Amino acid sequence: MANLVLDDVRRLTGPNLLSDYPGSILDVSIIGFDTCDVVNSWRDHVRILLDQLDWSSESIYDRQFQNGASLAISSPIDALYTSCDVNELAWECTVAQLCGAKADIDVRLAELKITLAQERNLALLTLQRAAAEHNAPFLWDDDEVSVGHGAGTQLWPFHELPEPDEVNWSNASAVPCALITGTNGKSTSVRLASMVAEAAGISAGVTSTDFIRVGQRVLDHGDYSGPGGARMLLRHKDTELAFLEVARGGILRRGLPIDNAKAALITNIAADHLGEYGINTVADLAEVKSTVRKAIGAGGKLILNADDPLLVAQASNVNVPVCWFSLHADNITVLSHLEDNGHAVVLADDGLVSIEDGKNLTISTLSDVPMTMNGAAEHNVANALGVIGLCRTLGFSSEQIHQGLASFGSSADDNPGRGNVFDYDGASVMVDFAHNPHSVNAIVSTLSQLPAERRLVLLGHAGDRSEESIRQLARAAHALGVDQWVVADLPNYLRGRQAGEVPAIICDELAQLGVLPESILRSDTVAQGARVALSWARNGDNLLLLALDDREEIFQMLGRE
Repeated sequence: MANLVLDDVRRLTGPNLLSDYPGSILDVSIIGFDTCDVVNSWRDHVRILLDQLDWSSESIYDRQFQNGASLAISSPIDALYTSCDVNELAWECTVAQLCGAKADIDVRLAELKITLAQERNLALLTLQRAAAEHNAPFLWDDDEVSVGHGAGTQLWPFHELPEPDEVNWSNASAVPCALITGTNGKSTSVRLASMVAEAAGISAGVTSTDFIRVGQRVLDHGDYSGPGGARMLLRHKDTELAFLEVARGGILRRGLPIDNAKAALITNIAADHLGEYGINTVADLAEVKSTVRKAIGAGGKLILNADDPLLVAQASNVNVPVCWFSLHADNITVLSHLEDNGHAVVLADDGLVSIEDGKNLTISTLSDVPMTMNGAAEHNVANALGVIGLCRTLGFSSEQIHQGLASFGSSADDNPGRGNVFDYDGASVMVDFAHNPHSVNAIVSTLSQLPAERRLVLLGHAGDRSEESIRQLARAAHALGVDQWVVADLPNYLRGRQAGEVPAIICDELAQLGVLPESILRSDTVAQGARVALSWARNGDNLLLLALDDREEIFQMLGRE
């Protein structure tokens, strides 16, 4: 059945997948029509409306994908809501035209001119231009506007902005910023990097999917991996350096939080959250993550995983210097890069080595980096290599990086929810947030190298994943060779599914893999499942608790103060 449906419209507040500029974006579903014809008509209607609003200098960008498209319009930052309205009206005109109707836009256009006049904020644009002229950081949202970072922050209410000559520009300094993205390892990498800064005596700020923190002080718990978290952190007086976790959702919903980073790290690319905002393939996801390159300023560098074929392919679109990292010193991408006197970080025997200007600098060894478990946790070896590249780019010494790596372990205090290992009456219990097949594979690879009398896995999944993704997660965990399963429901993560629906899919997949019904226990929550798992455990067992929820309660069960 043919249809044209608007899926989502939103503001873009920074560089984004489609463009380098703020603006608006609209995602649509297109079924039964030629996508190219639809987009061309849509672009024509946008241009007509922009001309009517005296926005002729603004640019239009589109991205077409299977059964849909996205179209973005660049816009002044004081008119993003009106830009959304323009985009939406242009889409309505397109639908009317393609369906044989005629859209009367005169009334709507008159309304747009009124809302545009009401939204315009000359003081905001004037301050933005002045900040650019003074090379000062400029941050804004619907409530507040600021120039400068950290101790140099000067902040005003959105509707009470100063004249440029009233600003102390000499104090509106910037702090170094680094962006960290990827499918897995983002939170571990920002936390590890902050430990390097701490070893150097620098008060580093961290945003992540778990919390926002300055130094050792957590400002708030929650998902702060979007632009809002970055603004909060960069405006905090104690922030001297910022490590900003940048998630896929934040990039697609609002764009990048800053436009002048000193470095950016992409850890890896794997299937996760596919099917949202027109990102339907892993290659699409690699393109989204690579958007961070647009924020790298002069003299900055992009740190990439040379063991990830999708990132190697994306490198052809990168116009900034690159530092490659790899678990293999003979990686062909690394060797080619080094021939051109490039920067790379590799695992050579048991050494973590930064190769710069043709010289090898051994930063540490596996035995000195607790989170690698002497190399058994290969995914954390890769995280350490990426962070070394990031921190060398930021100017940290080899000794400072060595100290940071050595001080960062796998405890719930160092890296909550990421490979936390506990001794429970002689049983080894790992608690991890792994929530996609790629991350579960990494954990399984680690645990398979460790001895165990028996193995148990506690498994659940969020309801917003496809049935196949849920089944893939079960298959990945099954590779560990599991004696006992506990399949948990996640009441806080149903996300459109019914209670018990996800566990039923997991149990069905386990049955197809040959797991006997008596080896599978069900629980209504993760915490309840953890109690069941711990009551089953005995000396010499190995338990993997994939805790997407109730982690603090589980930590308490395991004896953390």
